[in-house]
Amino acid sequence: MTGTRAPLRGMTYDETAAALADLGEKPFRAAQVFDWVHAKRVTDFDSMTNLPKTLRAHLAETHTIAVPEILRTERSKADGTAKYLFRLSDGECIESVCMPYRFGNTVCVSSQAGCAMGCAFCASCADGLKRNLTADEMLSQVYALADAEEGNVTHVVVMGMGEPLQNTDNLIRFVTILSDERGMHLGRRHITVSTCGIVPQIARIAREIPQINLAVSLHAATQEKRETIMPVARMYPLPELMDACAAYGRQTGRQVTFEYALIRGVNDSDEDAANLAALLPDISRTVNLIPVNPVRGNGFTGPERTDVLKFKKNLEKMGIHVTIRRELGRDINGACGQLVRRHREDFFAEDLFGNRHR
Repeated sequence: MTGTRAPLRGMTYDETAAALADLGEKPFRAAQVFDWVHAKRVTDFDSMTNLPKTLRAHLAETHTIAVPEILRTERSKADGTAKYLFRLSDGECIESVCMPYRFGNTVCVSSQAGCAMGCAFCASCADGLKRNLTADEMLSQVYALADAEEGNVTHVVVMGMGEPLQNTDNLIRFVTILSDERGMHLGRRHITVSTCGIVPQIARIAREIPQINLAVSLHAATQEKRETIMPVARMYPLPELMDACAAYGRQTGRQVTFEYALIRGVNDSDEDAANLAALLPDISRTVNLIPVNPVRGNGFTGPERTDVLKFKKNLEKMGIHVTIRRELGRDINGACGQLVRRHREDFFAEDLFGNRHR
């Protein structure tokens, strides 16, 4: 944000309409401005050619349109996934990913610069949390990749850097604007939010944006083991989290998907599979297996393919619906758990024992 100017991309349609009404503009001007900003995705006010010059000048004086600087783009030779390093207006950096599928592009956005969750296998936590992203900074990731990549953006996943439910106000605003039929109009069932399990905010999501897809990062089926992998488990124990997920399902009529990063020798045994099947609530029995991705310094590796399939079969025998994440962008450090907030040559990873590695 520049000075005291308001971020125009971060304003809902109603807020845009109210701001224009305060200027004495007629109601149709709100639709025009919202269309320029969110459907046409212009980044300067002079491009809004159906607005009077005086209104364009006033908007330029009182508002700003966030345009993050693209510092670097990397593209996977294996699958075409593109990873973008953005620099925000205050100098903070974030990474976003565009993954091509046969039905269109899925964009993975960050919700924070860095992350405070401390999950043992995740690179995003290594440098801690710097700040929450604003709704316009989250939207700008989607818009920048939509403009840069071939093909339509058909799905958005809030699975990049950060914990979205530590930034719930901006997350809800982001979803509200992204799905508005007068803007980009991405259906909410094409938006997935992934959380480590911030229990109070799960209930809020159910109330305010119940149509989205909710994914909960579980990664262990016992309290003791989950605490070693995910420190958030100490604040929100597994029984409390499972109760919140069951309540979410009852309130919204939607299943929660449980994400499970398979780590060789840590959480991939037959006993782990049995514990996981016993843990899941009857209303949400879908698991997405993610063979853990390599992150320099943490010492974790994923199981062999045969062991992943064995774990999947064990769960299916116990009535669990199982998918295996198609990991795109691994060769460019763009897959699950690999995003960082700085130039990668400056990145340090930290292992479970607190040792830092370049």
